[in-house]
Amino acid sequence: MKKINSAIAIAGLVLWLGSSTASWGWRSQPIQNVIDAPVTSTAPISVAKVKTSILVAGTELGWKMADISPGVIQGTLNLRKHTAVVDITYTSTKYSIVYKSSINLDEKDGQIHKNYNSWVQNLSRKIGAEILRQQ
Repeated sequence: MKKINSAIAIAGLVLWLGSSTASWGWRSQPIQNVIDAPVTSTAPISVAKVKTSILVAGTELGWKMADISPGVIQGTLNLRKHTAVVDITYTSTKYSIVYKSSINLDEKDGQIHKNYNSWVQNLSRKIGAEILRQQ
């Protein structure tokens, strides 16, 4: 009986350790910035239209967009208890979305909760679609 109890205890410990490390490991990923994404359009597009595309795309996805300076917009996304802040730099030919700060996204040593990367990729896709719509 003691051997069975010991085996059960060891199996439980192994399962608990495996699930606790897995829950930490699968939730964080390297921070993925969008660097120099091309402004894809059928004709040249003005920097003003790129700016408008970024503002509209972010707002439609729930980001609070702030025009910081020429060529720089700061985006802030608040979801539940989580906050992500990015700097979006842009010209008439390219844009970048770069991590600035976060709250409750476990950012550490270049790693962050995996949802952050999804939010940034969604924002980038929406910006691209809005640029095409602005033509």
